[in-house]
Amino acid sequence: MRYWLMKSEPSDCSIDDLAALPDQSVAWYGVRNYQARNFMRDQMNVGDGVLFYHSNCKEPGIAGIARVSTTAYPDETQFEFTSKYFDPKATREQPRWYNVEVQLKQKTRLISLQELRAHPELENMRTLQRGNRLSITPLDPVEWQFILDKLVKE
Repeated sequence: MRYWLMKSEPSDCSIDDLAALPDQSVAWYGVRNYQARNFMRDQMNVGDGVLFYHSNCKEPGIAGIARVSTTAYPDETQFEFTSKYFDPKATREQPRWYNVEVQLKQKTRLISLQELRAHPELENMRTLQRGNRLSITPLDPVEWQFILDKLVKE
């Protein structure tokens, strides 16, 4: 089992949007970074843990806990001419972009970026590294457990 931090802009899909869906599952579409795509396509498995992170907003931070609920499959938005995620080089025979689906486990209080930075136990967390802008980053199992035990339960 692996653990991930996955960023979503609340204006696109927030933890509340996910909670309001009938099956509380959403496709993690629109990823257009090869490294993040490769994480989904090559490393994510059903059941992997996910920290659902609100980004590019007034208060960025962890907003909930989810799990990967499907294996990777081609992101349909790459084929839609009207989508901002359309990719003219992608074909059905050779898709370039993939997504997984995530399913809500629980909403949490917002655990801010500032709060995450305040814990020396998380100093090596990739999301906290200067210059990191990836929308999907792996978490060390120790980081995952610390966040669940020390920050989510507070």
